[in-house]
Amino acid sequence: MISFIRGIVVAFGADYIVLDNGGIGYRMTFMQAAAVSIGQEVTLYTHMHIREDDLSLFAFVNPLDLEIFKQLINVKGLGPKTAITMLGSNNGQRILTAIEEQDVAYLKSLPGIGAKTASQMVLDLKGKLVTTAAGSKAGTNPAVIEAVDALKDLGFKNAELTWIEKELNQMAPESSVQAMIKHGLQLLQTRKGGQ
Repeated sequence: MISFIRGIVVAFGADYIVLDNGGIGYRMTFMQAAAVSIGQEVTLYTHMHIREDDLSLFAFVNPLDLEIFKQLINVKGLGPKTAITMLGSNNGQRILTAIEEQDVAYLKSLPGIGAKTASQMVLDLKGKLVTTAAGSKAGTNPAVIEAVDALKDLGFKNAELTWIEKELNQMAPESSVQAMIKHGLQLLQTRKGGQ
């Protein structure tokens, strides 16, 4: 799957963006137009949604909003278009706080959310999103995310990579993806050798 796309903004509107990445134009559902401008290089965190008749990419400016979106679309009766609209017009952290505080009145005020769905969000997600937020803040460096994804592709398990991600976040922010992958492999090798 596609974790994020880095590219040049070539077009955007109220509910979409097109990024040029290596000569390929990726059109994605995107509701944060105020955060971008034409010609700007951006990194967007993505979720690919697959249905029988549709394949869509949903894009976010930060990984926290992406993680909240993934949790929201698991709520009964809440689809991806409603979830991204909620996040586009509201701060993800504010939605997270409302769920934790069982603030159904605030949740009902969000676009496309009625009383039943607001209550379902609290029921399904209270206590789960705090963990998600803490985990996503640790991996905000796109190079770390890319390096961890590469290590997954090499066959390493999520359990092994959780502590590797923390270690990679200790590296200098300007470190290259290749340097992070190399460091991650060395750490994994050392750990296996010590067992």
